Amino acid sequence: MTAHSQDHERGKAESIQGLRHLALKVTDLEASLRFYQTLFRMRVVWQPDPQNVYLSSGLDNLALHQIPPDELPLYQKDHGQFLDHFGFLVDSPKSVDRLYMQAQELGVPIVKPPRSHRDGSYSFYLTDPDHVIIQILYEPTISTISWSPR
Repeated sequence: MTAHSQDHERGKAESIQGLRHLALKVTDLEASLRFYQTLFRMRVVWQPDPQNVYLSSGLDNLALHQIPPDELPLYQKDHGQFLDHFGFLVDSPKSVDRLYMQAQELGVPIVKPPRSHRDGSYSFYLTDPDHVIIQILYEPTISTISWSPR
């Protein structure tokens, strides 16, 4: 084991709490804020200025950063993106189906409808107002874990 991997293992055991923060550049801050609040019941925890807002569903943190108007032409919706997708865990397959129906009622674009996966998980994919792909996922090994803030 190298010194780097030893430090990595030590740091992992002592301080890593999991991936709990994501920051997205958005083309319309208000539309993105409404989307995440409405569909995922996220609440604003901090809005330091009109161009930035931080949301949470309890044990996570999503930052939305308004792209400055002079940079908007650089962000075209029909180009590829490096981010494949991110996901929201839910507590049951029924919750996946419930969110799927809600997304359809709201006219949210669906990328892939609900389906069962080989590992026993169940999910569907949708997009946010900037076409970022989001997976709504029931994953049996972690969806049933009870998470509590420190």
